[in-house]
Amino acid sequence: MSIDPARLMRFVLEMRQAGITDARALSALERAPRTHYAPGHLEGLALDDVALPLAHGQTMTKPSVIGRIITALEVQPTDTVLEIGTGSGFQAAALSTLASKVITLERWRELAADARGRFGTARLMRTYCHVADGAEGWEDEAPYQRIVVNAALDDFPEALFEQLAPGGVLLAPLGDAQNQRLIRYRNGEREDLGAIKLAPLERGVEEGEAEQPA
Repeated sequence: MSIDPARLMRFVLEMRQAGITDARALSALERAPRTHYAPGHLEGLALDDVALPLAHGQTMTKPSVIGRIITALEVQPTDTVLEIGTGSGFQAAALSTLASKVITLERWRELAADARGRFGTARLMRTYCHVADGAEGWEDEAPYQRIVVNAALDDFPEALFEQLAPGGVLLAPLGDAQNQRLIRYRNGEREDLGAIKLAPLERGVEEGEAEQPA
C-alpha cells in the first residue's frame, strides 16, 4: 500500500509535536504504516493522532500513545517481546521493526485473524498472534525481555512476572477505569511514567478454547 510521502512526513512531525522524540520510536511508527492496520472505512483517519474503533468494542490506540509505550519499553534488537492485546496489530508491527521476535495475544478470534492477515501481507515473518487470555501470558516462548500490556490492570499478573527475563521490562497501565499510571517494572523496581488511560483488561477468550503453547 502506497502512502503519500508528504502525509507520512506530516504524521511524524505530529508525533514529535505530541511529545514523541525518541528516534527509534518515531522510526517504528513510520515503518509500520498505520493505514495498513486501520479498518478500511477509516483509512483516511489512520495518520491522524486519534483512536479508531475496532470490532467487538475494541479500540485502535492513538499513535502518540503507542509511541510513548514503545519509547518506555526500550526494545533492543535481540529482544523477544510479548504483547497483551493485539487489537489491529499496529503496535505489534511497530515493535517488530525494533525486536528480534514479537508474540502478541488477542482474546477476540476475529481481531486475531485480521492481524495475522496484515502481518502476512506486510511480511512480518517473526511476528506471531495467538488467541489467548493475556493475563496468563504465553509460556512457550518465555522468557521475554519485554512484556507490554495494552489494557489497564489492578496490578501486574503473577504469570507475567514468571515469564519475564532477568533484567527485563514489564510495562502496563495500573489503576482503575478513571485513574491509571503507566508503570515500568524492571529489576524489582517500579517506575511511574505518568498518567495514561486505556480500557481495562478483559479476561478469558471469545467462545471456545484458547490456543495452547506447543
